[in-house]
Amino acid sequence: MKILSIAIPCYNSMEYMHKAVESCLAVREDAEIIIVDDGSKDETARIGNELSEKYSDCIKCVHQENGGHGQAVNTGLKNATGVYFKVLDSDDWFDTEALKKAVGVLKELHESENDVDMFIANYVYDKPSENKQNTIRYTNVMPQDTVFTWDSVGHFLPHQNILMHSVMYRRQMLLGCGLELPKHTFYVDNLFVYQPLPSVKKMYYADLDLYHYFIGRQDQSVNEKVMISRIDQQIRVNKMMMDCCDITALENKNLRAYMTKYLTMLTAVSTVLLIKSGTEENLKKRDELWDYLKSKPELYKAVDRTAMGHLVQMNTAVGRAAIKEVYSIAQKMFSFN
Repeated sequence: MKILSIAIPCYNSMEYMHKAVESCLAVREDAEIIIVDDGSKDETARIGNELSEKYSDCIKCVHQENGGHGQAVNTGLKNATGVYFKVLDSDDWFDTEALKKAVGVLKELHESENDVDMFIANYVYDKPSENKQNTIRYTNVMPQDTVFTWDSVGHFLPHQNILMHSVMYRRQMLLGCGLELPKHTFYVDNLFVYQPLPSVKKMYYADLDLYHYFIGRQDQSVNEKVMISRIDQQIRVNKMMMDCCDITALENKNLRAYMTKYLTMLTAVSTVLLIKSGTEENLKKRDELWDYLKSKPELYKAVDRTAMGHLVQMNTAVGRAAIKEVYSIAQKMFSFN
């Protein structure tokens, strides 16, 4: 059994998937690479098959009818056999030295029978078009190079979130938490890093700049115009997060605080995009989203008590202008889309 399974969802990825795959090969003895061809219409399937033939010791290519990013992650998980599971998007890549160090830690944990449920490393927003890089690290939040629990987790700053880019899960824990990402829906990575958290008991953080998250393609899912055009999918994921867990009932206060923060952030993003679209239809969707949250009174109270949650509910022209300005400042500071 390999220590790590790396799933690479691919849809029409022929122009950049090689870089993603090649960044994994440094750990080919300890990792399996699962290329999931999501019904691509270009040469992705052929390239995936060629890579699996060339590197038959570590790569397998799985083909499915188009089901979207979430279904590709589901398929990757179903085909995984490693102790740990990691998702690498096909236009992103790993720092190879950081990956080797991370895999070394995972092997040590496993060999000492001290496996963790979630391994966390840093990720880098990489925006080549503006020659910008911004690294998100957690040195102020988590103990380094040791196994710890939620009791040892500190306060996350607004820009610090545990994203798909920063986590590796223990595969059996992930299977056991009942996560099933929806088909034909973007932004499911938010659900991927939210729903399993109550099942996460033991963690490990390594201060490694492991994952490079490419920002800049015009058709990229996090491009603001694209996100607005797919706002119904963003709202769907947002509501699924509200439904999947009663976070107000969680016993651990640090876990409860983080999950409240993340849900508030995601709801704030949905709200800002609906406001920025400028249409009456989307302003109604904004109201409906908050009404949905208010139908869960305890959860709404938890979100409303946060500064961000309170701010984004300002429903006047001046308030909406302020919300957009805060979002614009955050974009410039962190280059997240």
